[in-house]
Amino acid sequence: MKILGILGSHRNDGATDKMLETVLSAVKAPNTTDMVYLEDYPFKPDQGDKKDPVLDELEQKMLESDVWVIAAPTYWGGLAGKMKDFFDCMRQRLVRFDHDGGTHPDRFKNKHYLSITDCYTGAFENWVTGVTDQSFRTIDKVMSAAGVIKIHELVLTNTWGMKDLPENKKQECLKWGNRLNTEKKRDDSTLKRYIELFFMVAVMALLTMGIQVGLRLVSTADFWWRYASFVVIFYVLLGCILHFFTFVKHRRH
Repeated sequence: MKILGILGSHRNDGATDKMLETVLSAVKAPNTTDMVYLEDYPFKPDQGDKKDPVLDELEQKMLESDVWVIAAPTYWGGLAGKMKDFFDCMRQRLVRFDHDGGTHPDRFKNKHYLSITDCYTGAFENWVTGVTDQSFRTIDKVMSAAGVIKIHELVLTNTWGMKDLPENKKQECLKWGNRLNTEKKRDDSTLKRYIELFFMVAVMALLTMGIQVGLRLVSTADFWWRYASFVVIFYVLLGCILHFFTFVKHRRH
């Protein structure tokens, strides 16, 4: 199995690079690693049938790899421009377009990726305000369109003036780098997400009906029957809708 690191920062010696290199250092033989620093590749968008040879090279590296480790810092609350520019230029190679302009997974389908970002913001502020959220959303949106399966995401905060990775973050990078040694076969997180969604619905329903009882809108005599039936019916309907828009509707194209 081959793991490809893609570094989309303006520096190749900063916190983003240190996280990426730490992850890749945990990959053991017979697995192999490679890394591309996007600043070293003067790529540009394809012009009609005229393909950019630099993108050809990068595309080939991605096709030959089983797992991508996508690393780029967060600037101004969004994904660093170099990585975003790379995604934009690779747009017509990452997905297949239909006659209506809709996108569908193509040659990269069922590969896997691990995403990395960092920011100057402190950990608590990032947790509250979600400074790095948009960076991960951008990566996830592109990868989802291409049919690439997410493994995990790593974030490093408070990087202003940082020279070395904090020990806890270094260990986290090594842990997930080590997990890349296990061959990935398919997305095994779908069931987990549905179970998490069920408990979220159950808790929200309990809180809602608890408020109704407190306001005397629902009698306590039939509370648990109404609660159980509400959770099951609501979850089944929600699950059907999510399944349709996530899987069935997509496959119909």
